[in-house]
Amino acid sequence: MTRAWLVVSALLVTSCGPKTLELPAQPVDRAATCGVVAAAEARAGTADIKADLPFEAMGRILHYTLLGGSTGGSFSPETAGAVQKRMTELQDQVTGGKWQDLIPACRAAFPATAISEVKLSDDRFDAQLGCYELNEYVRSALREQASYDNALNEYRGLRDKLDATIGKGLSGRVGSGLEAQQQARHKALAEIAKAGAPVAVLEQCRQRFG
Repeated sequence: MTRAWLVVSALLVTSCGPKTLELPAQPVDRAATCGVVAAAEARAGTADIKADLPFEAMGRILHYTLLGGSTGGSFSPETAGAVQKRMTELQDQVTGGKWQDLIPACRAAFPATAISEVKLSDDRFDAQLGCYELNEYVRSALREQASYDNALNEYRGLRDKLDATIGKGLSGRVGSGLEAQQQARHKALAEIAKAGAPVAVLEQCRQRFG
């Protein structure tokens, strides 16, 4: 998974491409295209094209794999992996065209990416589980990139504080079965994906539970 993010973070873009682009109708391709657009937009805003993208920008890119993998109300690692793979495959095609024109379309197609005020679930355990799973998702995606170690470490304390709570809470909600607990985790991740950009959501999680 991480190798794909190394490709994305090293993305070079042109100021304007010759080809007009349309947002694909197919869900995986649509999420992947918008992920590439988010990467291109972030790269265009950096002074050093060889530098790693900011942690927050990487979160916005990851948001599209997360949303793309959560279309059925439960997060699917397989679908998210398919979105990531298509991002790698589509990046030259997208960045070689007028990707800037797709920014409004991507925000309309994935309204969670445009949320400015994060609101966690009123149910305390639902919010805690979502925060925990999102933390794990972001950490898993970026943990092999040393440049994000400091940023990830800022949320290590949140994970540590929630560890015991999550285990007990899941047993109380769905029992001790691993399959039922995994389903609950995937539903919580899909739900919190709708709360806003991952880094902004994690910050809200830390303020509430950290």
